[in-house]
Amino acid sequence: MAPSALPSFSSSFLFPLKTQKSFKPPKPLTIICSSQEPKKPSKNPQRPTSRNRKRTPYGTSRRSILKKTFTQEQVKFTAGVSADPHVGIIGGGMAGLLCALSLEKRGVKSTVFDTGMHGLGGRMGTRVIDPQQLIFDHAAQFFTVSDSRFSKLVDYWLEKGLVREWQGLVGQLELGGRFVPLPSSPPRFIGVNGMRPLADSLLSETSMVNVVRPCWISKLEPFNGMWHLSENGKPRGEFDAIVIAHNGKCANRLLASSGLPLIARQMKRLDLSSIWALLAAFEHPLPMGDGKVTFQGAFVKGVDSVSWMANNSLKLLGSQSNGPHCWTFFSTAAYGKQNKVPQENTPSQTAEKVKTSMLEGVEAALGLPKGSLPRPIYSRVQLWTCRGAALPTNTPGIPCIFDPHGRAGICGDWLLGSNLESAALSGMALANHIADYLQSDGACPEEFAVGLEKEFEAIEGHDIGQFALAGVESSLKQHNEMSAFQLAT
Repeated sequence: MAPSALPSFSSSFLFPLKTQKSFKPPKPLTIICSSQEPKKPSKNPQRPTSRNRKRTPYGTSRRSILKKTFTQEQVKFTAGVSADPHVGIIGGGMAGLLCALSLEKRGVKSTVFDTGMHGLGGRMGTRVIDPQQLIFDHAAQFFTVSDSRFSKLVDYWLEKGLVREWQGLVGQLELGGRFVPLPSSPPRFIGVNGMRPLADSLLSETSMVNVVRPCWISKLEPFNGMWHLSENGKPRGEFDAIVIAHNGKCANRLLASSGLPLIARQMKRLDLSSIWALLAAFEHPLPMGDGKVTFQGAFVKGVDSVSWMANNSLKLLGSQSNGPHCWTFFSTAAYGKQNKVPQENTPSQTAEKVKTSMLEGVEAALGLPKGSLPRPIYSRVQLWTCRGAALPTNTPGIPCIFDPHGRAGICGDWLLGSNLESAALSGMALANHIADYLQSDGACPEEFAVGLEKEFEAIEGHDIGQFALAGVESSLKQHNEMSAFQLAT
């Protein structure tokens, strides 16, 4: 990506802190330069007994994670910053990628660690099923633009052919099949070949960004003035500063014993709603009570199990689509909560139950007689609990969080709200703040503290539509027929 494609930020973009009188920071732990190496795991570890058994961060209870979070000592780096600083970014979604790109613009190299098996992107997930050539955007469905800084970036993507405006019919579908179109303003944008290809292409022209995936960073260890990152005992590099660009229980476990209690405390405040995604392909266009479905996307109202539905085939391929119709359906947050199971280990009985229930919800929303919805030729369900379509229910309303003593920061869409634009702005803001800090060589660190004590506020709507709709709500208010439109269940 050309450097000119990224808008500039400065520390003044960040919100000032408001100190809480009741908060007492933990006792700092000073990191002293040493020639010793971090302890390596023993090749012949002692067999755990009831007395010496130590519970790892993974598999611990929520209560034990909370206890570790609030009792750990604060890391305090005292050594100067390296002449050629290197930042480790954990998470390769929009926020993490834009953080890396913005750091490169400031002359700072970075390494992005991402867990994605199929590609980067986080919420920008696209699944392609071969050999049927089925395609699904199974997290973020589209995005809008309301900020001039993000607008410059989107203009560059349009010029490069990475995104385009979604011209398809989108509206609200009420129980029984009543469809009301949404206004076309603000414009809705989508990745030309899906959301994930957009994410993968963002780093195509970089020279100072390294990507490691799939990789699950499991430990953060401060030593000798640097952060040492590892994956299940395997060293993954040393870094002058680190960025946490993901969230949920995985991030909480990572931070529970990191030596970053202030960062961990803020991350732990985040509350996420669970969302079920159903990917289903149908041989023919879906019917409606009064004919065939003509819309490409719809926010569903009045159905417990479904809040959004979109025809990926028409959205991404348009008139060129002559194969099966690939639909993405999202549940409501309430339905996700009622049917919550481990994200990485969904029982087959639960998966079948959710699929059946959501298809019945689609049938009801379309105004079809019970049992008349065509059977899909392909289907798959996925529960999003800490990434993908999982959405925040609260936010601190700031671009980023940074702990200058621990040289660690957080970025992500949830800090400003819940959409791709917020993710991009958060990543850029943190990158520029870290670059300013590195240029200061760590002097006067207190001046760079951001968001460590910021209180969270509730977000009114937290179904999937809210993530896609930055700015659409204000447009809806201008139309009387849509005045009752609600994104929350």
